[in-house]
Amino acid sequence: MKKLLLFVAIAVMTISNAQSQELRIGAKAGVNFASVGGDFTDNYDGRTSFHIGGLVEIPISEKFSIQPELLYSGQGAKSEYDNSFGDSLVIGKEKLKLDYINIPIMAKYYIIEGLSVEAGPQFGILVSAKNEYEESGFRGEISGEEDVKDFYNTLDIGFGLGTSYRLNNGVFFSGRYVIGLTDITDDDDVDFGPLDIDGYKQRNGVLQFSVGFSF
Repeated sequence: MKKLLLFVAIAVMTISNAQSQELRIGAKAGVNFASVGGDFTDNYDGRTSFHIGGLVEIPISEKFSIQPELLYSGQGAKSEYDNSFGDSLVIGKEKLKLDYINIPIMAKYYIIEGLSVEAGPQFGILVSAKNEYEESGFRGEISGEEDVKDFYNTLDIGFGLGTSYRLNNGVFFSGRYVIGLTDITDDDDVDFGPLDIDGYKQRNGVLQFSVGFSF
């Protein structure tokens, strides 16, 4: 983890020193439509949340640039269920809230002035994992929130694809989809009793729409 972050920092600083006179610095924020896919996710729906952070666009040529970002991103999923226990029906809903500090490093290619397509890796650091629940049934109405961070890996790696359009005044609009490439669960800490969960895997996915400003 430390070596990865050090490599990213050195790469960004090296390119920045070579292109400092042409840098664009900016900020962005927007909506996340997040999901979790993989094992035991058949009843999962998406979680709607937000992202916010900053970016640096580093021109390499007239049409090509590199754009590292630092984003706070709310991700995860939600689900609803109903289970029968004898004559009783238990109805509940849960929201898995996985919050990350994400570092996307996008390679951008300008098709025409202002309009670009982008692709590149994203490295995420899990800062919070909560499971929020509500349930009604034979035990009455219960609700709460539990910390489940120990069940998830700290590092998440994904790959993003997107597009962006920047106006002459510096305002820009972008859309991006990031697909998870690594398992987000920590198998050693997940306990389902007698079930053998060897190979238990889940991955993040998030569709982002952003508005921002750069200068």
